[in-house]
Amino acid sequence: MASWIPMNEACDLLGVQPQTIYAYVSRGKLEVMADPADTRRRLYRAEDVAALAKRKQAGRKHETLASNTLFGSEPSIPTALCAFSRGRPYYRGQDAVSLARTATLEDVAQLLWGAEHAVNFSSATPMHSGKPGRHAAFAALGSLAAAGHSTGGRLTRVLHAECQGLVGQVAAAFGAGPGDEPLHLRLAKGWKQPSRVADLLRTAMVLLADHELTSSAFVARIAASTGASLPACLLAGLTTLSGPLHGDASGRVRALFSEVERLGEDQVLAHYLSNGLSPAGFGHHLYPDGDPRAAALLALFEPPKVIVRFIGKVTKLTGLQPNIDVALAAMAAHHRLPADAAFGLFATARSVGLLAHSLEQLGTAQVIRPRGRYVGPMPEPYAEGR
Repeated sequence: MASWIPMNEACDLLGVQPQTIYAYVSRGKLEVMADPADTRRRLYRAEDVAALAKRKQAGRKHETLASNTLFGSEPSIPTALCAFSRGRPYYRGQDAVSLARTATLEDVAQLLWGAEHAVNFSSATPMHSGKPGRHAAFAALGSLAAAGHSTGGRLTRVLHAECQGLVGQVAAAFGAGPGDEPLHLRLAKGWKQPSRVADLLRTAMVLLADHELTSSAFVARIAASTGASLPACLLAGLTTLSGPLHGDASGRVRALFSEVERLGEDQVLAHYLSNGLSPAGFGHHLYPDGDPRAAALLALFEPPKVIVRFIGKVTKLTGLQPNIDVALAAMAAHHRLPADAAFGLFATARSVGLLAHSLEQLGTAQVIRPRGRYVGPMPEPYAEGR
């Protein structure tokens, strides 16, 4: 029969804060139930806690190291693009949150790509047709990838020029208007927004441009390591980014906000807490004290009051702070941006980082090829002459 322990005991055994316990529950690593003696409290399966503790204490054997390398504990690919220090992201040593106060996405692209000249995203000829959105973006990149040239043996300045065109293609596919203006202004015009909203878009895109070795960056680097074309590298990264547990997490938050506006923050929050679930968009394993990108963006506008109340109550009752996905969804809701705008902003901005990772990977003449650790049935014995 399973045994159950309270939150404080689980935290002590794992050496973590309550926020991490909530994260384990939301990822299905820790089973939770209501305390029969007090339904306001939660109990956690002791066996799950013990298994997590054992995993944390595992020695650095080859298998453990390889597993950790792939699943988040031990990044193994050297990069000079993005790092985390004192709870903040840095682009090539520069504080990303500080950069977002004044820099444009073009400025950040020049920084991350190491480009000698100013970056301009206006050179792209739109290839999409029909309704703007991710379908148009992926279709355009798919066409370019099918006819793209390998990155091998090409001049850096030529690759930079191609990168500019690719980011421009992505932005145009999500509705950016034509012109030579910075991308945030063109997106605002395409979405029929005033200049004050354009500055919000600028801030958001600078904050989203890169985030070290994410799943999408890893995939883009794998493609680059094989000599694939730049549009192929970018398409590989963006399709990975489109997952609801990565760059499209703001879509889950948008659905959550719709529930809050329809049912009220108390009813929605009670549902999550009674089932031991963490609401989408709250908490981030890299920022235990809160996502500074979200704080910087949320400080620039006033979300709908019901959303403000919901954010406050989630933080008070769970200790989890809103992350950048909450800020993006709140901004899109407040300014009535197009349905795919939050993902469009993320995809456009992160295209800069994905291409930066692809370019950086070209300096390593080695294909990224992780080894599998086979856990299936053993091969049948080979009988000669059978």
